[in-house]
Amino acid sequence: MLAFVIFGSLFALIAFTRLPLGLVMLFTGTAGIAAIHPRGMTAALAVSEQQIMNLAFNYQFSVLPLFILMGVFIVRAGLAEDLFGAARKWMGHLPGGVGMATIVACGGFAAMCASSAAAAATMARIAIPEMERAKYDPGFSAGSVAAGGTMGVLIPPSGALIVYALLTEQSVGDLFIAGVIPGLLQVVVYILVMAAVARFRPQWAPVGERFTMAERIKSLGAIWGVVVLFLLIMVGLVRGWFTATEAGGIGAGGAFLFLALRRRLTLAVFLDSLKEAAQISTMIFVVSAGALVLNQFINLSGISGATIAFINGLSLSPMMIVIALIGFYLVLGCLMDGFAMIFLTVPIIAPIISGLGYDLVWWAIVTVVVVEISMITPPVGLNVFILRAMLPKLPVLQIFKGIGPFVVGDMARVVMVVAFPALSLWLPSLLH
Repeated sequence: MLAFVIFGSLFALIAFTRLPLGLVMLFTGTAGIAAIHPRGMTAALAVSEQQIMNLAFNYQFSVLPLFILMGVFIVRAGLAEDLFGAARKWMGHLPGGVGMATIVACGGFAAMCASSAAAAATMARIAIPEMERAKYDPGFSAGSVAAGGTMGVLIPPSGALIVYALLTEQSVGDLFIAGVIPGLLQVVVYILVMAAVARFRPQWAPVGERFTMAERIKSLGAIWGVVVLFLLIMVGLVRGWFTATEAGGIGAGGAFLFLALRRRLTLAVFLDSLKEAAQISTMIFVVSAGALVLNQFINLSGISGATIAFINGLSLSPMMIVIALIGFYLVLGCLMDGFAMIFLTVPIIAPIISGLGYDLVWWAIVTVVVVEISMITPPVGLNVFILRAMLPKLPVLQIFKGIGPFVVGDMARVVMVVAFPALSLWLPSLLH
């Protein structure tokens, strides 16, 4: 009972206060272990220290700073602008074409930056002015960027999948490969949503400018490096040419080369890039350390076992339990940030899914897809408030209204990922 009280207090602190997530989990986990362990605080501090040291020396964790650095270099090299420019030249003349170009550019940039917030903020700066010139509905244009930015959570390299791997001891490489097809599916679904809106509400997404074939082909010359780098990383992982950590090194090195070749590399830019990547990595490290300490408290307290016993006592089919857990995530996403959901729930829910006989790689993709939805649904909707901060004159409710069609598409995507596990598991099966 004490364990549930402590865990419930943690949930309340995370959901309803502005306290740092990592420190809340670290202190709660330590206090919880001290409360239930015979050796009290001595044992709690020893466990916490061991978990932090294990994370610091975890080979898989080194993937994250490398891919974050790759994303920082990509932004500094101006490749995000080129991605959007190329997509707009090829798709802009279609009904809703500038919006489609925004979705494609968001997907391409997400494949390089590993961050939803970075994708939303960067593409808002680039795409919103173009959609304004094309007379798009302001709320819908902001909504399309907010939704497109969520791809940074799923499309590899994904920070969320790296964290999931750390919490469940899964292979980062397997999770990255598993995210490829669902990530491409998200791009396709969002393009179809854009096309449907352009068809039924043409005033929201009108036809854009048409470019010549020569201009379209020329635009590809600016982005070929990004495409080659992404394909090299993904094919190399599938073929076993290198590990996920080595792929991160190749990605960061390739992005650095682009920065140099574009003559945007200066000592100040280089040092600022290292500083930004270090700050983001440190933040994630602190949160991850807190989550691992909390995970130890959960294991020692028996919360996971009690939860599994309770669910088994409901006499529900495995698929009904999965549907109930997805519903739980959707509701929780209205109250909590996506990464907080992963850190807080995965240590409890992953053993349940494994006990039901489901693949934890598949569940990783399901979890991340649902977390994506939480980033654009009220009242939290992190990406929405990023757009609101960048467009202070645009009401939040108008942005949420523009996001509505994409949420419908997301619900259909959840159904597809759950109903067809091969969407997530086929590519990883090629590794084994």
